[in-house]
Amino acid sequence: MSTEKLNKKKTIDLRKKHIGPSCKIFFSHDPIKIIQAKGQYMYDETGQRYLDCINNVAHVGHCHPDVVKAGAQQMEQLNTNTRFLHDNLVLYAQKLQATLPDKLSVCYFVNSGSEANDLALRLARQYSGHKDIITLENAYHGHISSLIDISPYKFHQLSDAELNPFVHVAPSPDVYRGKYRADHFDPATAYADEVKDIIEKVHKKGGKIAAFIAESLQSCGGQVIPPAGYFQHVAEHVHKAGGLFIADEVQVGFGRVGTNFWAFQLQGEDFVPDIVTMGKPIGNGHPMSCVVTTKEVAEAFMSSGMEYFNTFGGNPVSCAIGLAVLDVIVKEDLQGNALRVGQHLTDLLEKQKEKHPLIGDIRGCGLFVGVELVRDRLTLTPATAEAQEVIYKLKEQHILLSADGPHRNVLKFKPPLCFTTEDAELVVEKIDLILTELEEALKLHDAPNVENESSKRKLPTDENGHQYGLIHSRGSSQGVSQQTTQNKRLKT
Repeated sequence: MSTEKLNKKKTIDLRKKHIGPSCKIFFSHDPIKIIQAKGQYMYDETGQRYLDCINNVAHVGHCHPDVVKAGAQQMEQLNTNTRFLHDNLVLYAQKLQATLPDKLSVCYFVNSGSEANDLALRLARQYSGHKDIITLENAYHGHISSLIDISPYKFHQLSDAELNPFVHVAPSPDVYRGKYRADHFDPATAYADEVKDIIEKVHKKGGKIAAFIAESLQSCGGQVIPPAGYFQHVAEHVHKAGGLFIADEVQVGFGRVGTNFWAFQLQGEDFVPDIVTMGKPIGNGHPMSCVVTTKEVAEAFMSSGMEYFNTFGGNPVSCAIGLAVLDVIVKEDLQGNALRVGQHLTDLLEKQKEKHPLIGDIRGCGLFVGVELVRDRLTLTPATAEAQEVIYKLKEQHILLSADGPHRNVLKFKPPLCFTTEDAELVVEKIDLILTELEEALKLHDAPNVENESSKRKLPTDENGHQYGLIHSRGSSQGVSQQTTQNKRLKT
């Protein structure tokens, strides 16, 4: 077991002193200090083991020995500027392209998902000669300025945020909570028609569409699975307008969905994006990412006359690590594992839905699963505070899970792909117990009761630092949960 260099208090003090205050951490009122990880487990400074249901970065498992070895061996030999010839770059590009449709054949290697999406916008604007971008409600595409502009998940948190005039927001294709739901006769076409309407409005104002960008499955937006056929219809409208379709696979690619290597392939074999962006799992935690596009788009980008290079993108060490990740996915059948374990997890959760009224919806593909908690299945009132309570209670049981979505009420499963059926059973067993306790407590709230003020603990933040208002007794399973006045107008 690794040893900590500083005691936890000193680490916290130095973080407060030297790290930007807007850089939030999980469980900020009682953060976890992680000093080692392996597979699907993380360990704190006391040696306590936590089951990791959060990390879609450690895709093939934390500190996988094959990946570590590949990086270390290449680092001993050479790491250099990518403007020198090196076999690792072309071998990795060849192997990565083999997982994609044939027309997606040209790679640009960069260092993060944000860099990848920023470059994708540049490619689309250069190819089309247009400026306007269509994005989705609750989307998140990265942290740099060009991407905050197309990430409603971020800019909608600011009450005074002004929408970039070249950015247009289409409804999220959410068939559970969105404008067109599962009972609609054709939600895919209905949501795509919303994009068509935006294009027509842009044209009337003299604008032109450069690109439509979407996460193949919305993650921060609440684990949203678009209805099949939606992307095809959108692509038709966007192409007719002279724009490109960008599929953001930064969080959901590399076999996570189980049935396919890429999440956009869930839409069907007849759909191929013009640009695909990748990140997070590509290097299993090593900073690496990629933009893959067509020869036509790449040639248009070159015709601008501006030379493009990225000093570290695609360096020999990164590509050695990327090759190892692809090898491990195949060798250990991690895509198959994602399918099998993900289905088992979903089946277990569906049984819990029958038992627990707080569970409104279960949705997912492979090891990308969302559990939406609601206080009322008819009105779909978000159970935001309850979701945060589940997260904190699981932490006490040494299980790390997160909640997200526009109302922060969707429990998100995005574990390393080495996650097992036993892991799934353990998490669902704990969620069952926690929801049982919560629902019993909420029923008690229907009757008049007086609660000792000293027994109350207000959860100051969720695991991402957002404040909510659930307060409850911590002593026993008989503790009373109650909402503060209208949940103190929960931030959603």
